[in-house]
Order: sequence, then C-alpha cells, then structure tokens
Amino acid sequence: MSQVNISDNFASKFGNFFISFWRFSRPHTVIGTTLSVLALFLISLPGYLHDDLNTFLSIQQYFGETWTGNWSLYTNQILGTWLACLAGNIYIVGLNQLEDIEIDKINKPNLPLASGDFSVPTGRIIVIICGILALVLALILGKFLLLMVATSLLIGTCYSLPPLRLKRLPLFAALCILTVRGLVINLGLFFHFQDTLFPRNNWQVPTTVWAITWFILVFTIAIALGKDIPDLEGDKQYNISTFTIKLGKQAVFNLCRGILTVAYLGMIGAGWLWLPQVNLPFLTISHSVALGLLWWQGWNVDLESQEAIARFYQFIWKLFFMEYLIFPLACLWL
Repeated sequence: MSQVNISDNFASKFGNFFISFWRFSRPHTVIGTTLSVLALFLISLPGYLHDDLNTFLSIQQYFGETWTGNWSLYTNQILGTWLACLAGNIYIVGLNQLEDIEIDKINKPNLPLASGDFSVPTGRIIVIICGILALVLALILGKFLLLMVATSLLIGTCYSLPPLRLKRLPLFAALCILTVRGLVINLGLFFHFQDTLFPRNNWQVPTTVWAITWFILVFTIAIALGKDIPDLEGDKQYNISTFTIKLGKQAVFNLCRGILTVAYLGMIGAGWLWLPQVNLPFLTISHSVALGLLWWQGWNVDLESQEAIARFYQFIWKLFFMEYLIFPLACLWL
C-alpha cells in the first residue's frame, strides 16, 4: 500500500472519529457551555465597568491598562476555564449515553454509541479522560472552579449511573439539570473569575449575576421538561418515568412555553425595577423579540411528529444561547 493511500486512510478515519466525537459531545450543550463561560466573564468584569464607564474611550482605557498588562493571566484563565467546563460537559453527556444505549436506539439512533459508530470501550475511555481532565484543570486554575466542576460531575453521575440513576424520577431529573445549568455554573463561574481575575474585598453577588442566574434557572426548567417530549416512546418502553408520560405531550409542551414566557417577562420586569445598570431599551426590545419568536415557532408544532418536536426543542436551545449573548450586551452597552 502506498504512503499516499495510508495517509488518506488515516485522514478518513480521523475525520470520521472527529464527526462522531462531535455528535457524542452533544453540540448544543457544548455551545451552551461555551457561551456561559464567555457571558459570566463579561458580567463579572469589575462593577465600575458597568456603572461608571459611559464612553468607548473609558472602556478602551480599562482594557489598555488592565487587560494588556495581564494578558497571559487573562487568556490562560479564560481558555483553561472553558476547557475544564467543556471536558466536564462531555463527561456528563457521555456518561448518560453509555447508560442509555438501548433507549437511544429508539429515541436518538444517530448518536455514536446507539448507531455503532463508537464502541462501548471507546465511549468509556472518552468519558474517563474528560472527567479526569476537567478535575485536573479546575484544580490548577482555582478553588471555586474546582468546586463548581466537582459538583457538576457529581450531580451528572448521580443523574445517569445506578443505583441512584435520578433520571428515572422526573422531579429529581429536572432538579439535577436546573441545579447544574442554573445555579452551579453561573454562580461558580462568577466566583471563580472574581477570585482569579478581579479580586475585591466585597464578595456580594451583583444584581446582574443574580438576574442571569435566575433567568437561566427558570429557562432550564423548560429545557428539562421539554427534552423528554420527543423521547416518549423510548422512555415508556424502558420504564423511564417522565412528566411527558405522566401528563401528556400537550400539557408539557404548554407548560414549557408558559415557563419560558415567565422567564422573559421576568427579565424585562427585573430590568426596569431592579437593574438600573443595564441598557433598558435594548434589554426590553431583545427579550420581547425572543419571546415573540418563541410563540411564533411554537404556534403550529405537530406534537405527533417527533421531528417537529425535536426542531422546537433545538429552537429553545437557540434561545438559551441567545440569552448568553444579549444579556452581557445589555450590561456593557451603556
């Protein structure tokens, strides 16, 4: 066999592995984790950046004097934090796939373990490496990051692995997801960046951080409920109790839209009553548009079509991504 053929064969196998690994990592969760790290870094910038700097020149001066002088520290912390969170994310979703192979053959047959693109030993190696990498990076980078990552991995393990396997119990399954996505990640990242990049004597959590934390907490309740709607058949066959099985597709679908509506209206209300340091017109318009898109997309969803339900669920994740972009802009765009 020629060297060219060997190289082509290696490139093909590597490409196939990378594509399968990307699907194994559950891209929508990877994007959400990436944006959460970026957003919490921006929101965690020193309070005077939110309250007192009203011109581009002032912001430019801050970055010119503070950021440039600590370029290595900032880049190492941001990149390292992102990699630790990403590895932890892959550990959690990968462990869930290892335990749900037979269920995924019905609900998500395109996933690498369910389709056979990855063997079980390959999946286990990836999960073990990612879990260790997440903890080691967090240990190196800071105590709050280590606490955040360790807590997330512990909850993710309890969610998927026997004997607890909390995903079998709808209330505990939802609590696992909203605790990690809503509380642990947002508050953990804020305290981590404050401890390592922006140390100060006052450790009070700013109202902006509480606002994004509570919004994501409520939003994640809808994600936790909505994720089971397209998985009804597989969950039912393998005795996984979910709110969709107990209440029905229509009731859970309507509940998800209602919860998301409360989240958006709550953020708009908080902006006017509680968050004087944000750009109120931008906050109001952006969240009103997002709420309108939610109802427009959900108006004629065919709940008998697994594909249609899955599309709407992915749209909810896009709104989730959008929040981690528009809220930091509202905080910094004075």
